[in-house]
Amino acid sequence: MSTFDDLQDCPSWPEAFAQRYRQAGYWREETFGDLLRVAAQAFAEREALTDGEQRLSYRQLDLRVDQLAAGLYRLGLRAGDNVVLQLPNRSAFVETCFALYRLGVRPIFALPAHRHLEIGRFCEFAQARAYLCTDCDAGFDYRAMARDLKAGHPHLEWVIVAGEAEEFTALDGLYDPAPSPAFPVPSADAVACFQLSGGSTGIPKLIPRRHNEYLYNLRASVERCGLSSASVYLAVLPMAHNFPMCCPGFMGTLSVGGRVVLGHSPSPEVCFELIEREAVTHTALVPPLALVWMEAAQARGRGLSSLQLLQVGGAKLSFEAARRIEPVLGCRLQQVFGMAEGLICYTDPQDPPQRVLHTQGRPLSPADEIRVVDEQDQPVPVGQVGQLLTRGPYTIRGYYRYPEHNAQAFTADGFYRTGDRVQLTADGYLMVEGRDKDLINRGGEKIAAEEVENLLLSHPAVADIALVAMPDAFLGERTCAFVIARGQAPRAVELLRHLRAQGLAAFKLPDRFEFIPAFPQTGVGKVSRKHLREAIQALYFGAEAQTRVGTDARG
Repeated sequence: MSTFDDLQDCPSWPEAFAQRYRQAGYWREETFGDLLRVAAQAFAEREALTDGEQRLSYRQLDLRVDQLAAGLYRLGLRAGDNVVLQLPNRSAFVETCFALYRLGVRPIFALPAHRHLEIGRFCEFAQARAYLCTDCDAGFDYRAMARDLKAGHPHLEWVIVAGEAEEFTALDGLYDPAPSPAFPVPSADAVACFQLSGGSTGIPKLIPRRHNEYLYNLRASVERCGLSSASVYLAVLPMAHNFPMCCPGFMGTLSVGGRVVLGHSPSPEVCFELIEREAVTHTALVPPLALVWMEAAQARGRGLSSLQLLQVGGAKLSFEAARRIEPVLGCRLQQVFGMAEGLICYTDPQDPPQRVLHTQGRPLSPADEIRVVDEQDQPVPVGQVGQLLTRGPYTIRGYYRYPEHNAQAFTADGFYRTGDRVQLTADGYLMVEGRDKDLINRGGEKIAAEEVENLLLSHPAVADIALVAMPDAFLGERTCAFVIARGQAPRAVELLRHLRAQGLAAFKLPDRFEFIPAFPQTGVGKVSRKHLREAIQALYFGAEAQTRVGTDARG
């Protein structure tokens, strides 16, 4: 019987659950290194990876991974070591991932947008032995940051750079021309990698994903999404993120002999040309990017002829946006809801429009367990909104080295508190109503931000909208609607009239409107509500000494 590593640092499933998942065939004795090896044997000369002018077959990719793994081993990295991996969407990212997996070295998947504060915390918290980065990307020199990191973290032994390495170790120089796989093979029960929690706390929350459970996540996602050897997947979102990695993402595409096309920019100008040139069939976006793509497609007067399926996830896609995707882009929509901690929900490609447009899908596995509960952890009736709890064969049982938070984030019987507010339909689909923190308390009246946002998105002059709380001495919180206008910005009174005409309760009407050209975003393209809340708080308190006549949308 296999045993888990890091039992203290990485809480594991009770043995009864582990046996159940193995007997059901969810967990297998395979690793991510095996995934590529098997694919290379089955699809040797088929093109696996397209990165600009570089094109690699499965055989070539597998060989390069072996060469890099041998070089990293010769450098001194060993199974169980933690490293921080921060690379953009390039072939080096794919090769490095698989090389680390074959060694049993555990990458912490940092996003390209992370800077010294986040990377330094990851290095310190996980005692990382190496930092792997690119030289420059999007105008930022990662080597300059690496110098500070190296000086401040004595346990960081190596900085490995893709591109011009300067004084650091060059990634290209590590490929061994005659690799000999003499290093130990990691266990399927071992931690493969660390994803990052979406939380905003100062202490990094690392999500340990093990080979066996993460591969089940991948295989089941491939089946649900209908990927095959004929699929061509465009990786647009940062590939370090769980969504474009294993849901089913580029890893899932490679597992079935498909082709992965790397997108260096998510802009329509870059991606539309790639989709047409490479006959892309599948890709994944977050809602703000989906809106940008639809605007661009409407402007050019045609959709994307080869694209078969567009996944949208990372945040809730409004009904108003969802209903436009197929007519405007010419492809089917698949809504995706999930978290790097585990649970993934998909609408099915064969689902009727009612489900695709109005729900965020059903759980991936028959072994996923769902509870929708009130504030006392008591179940709420089907169709009522509550807090989502979940456990299952690919949902973690605890964060890495964080026992005090685990005691709050997980129930005594192992259910993960997702922080999402949902309602469960009679046929087992989830409708996401928002996050706990997005529930605005206006003088005791609770306002779900997404409800108001969805109604405002139906106004022809509104391109995108985010409703956030702003501080108020009397009510505790009032609401501010940050609006990206489509063309000329409408007057606030017009938007209020639009909301009233749809029967929205008066207490839910936004107290203030701010028109801005773009939203601040997180590293994976989600709207940063935290930054919007901070912006309105600064503006609100900055204006306290002045008259507020005209700032309140209600007059």
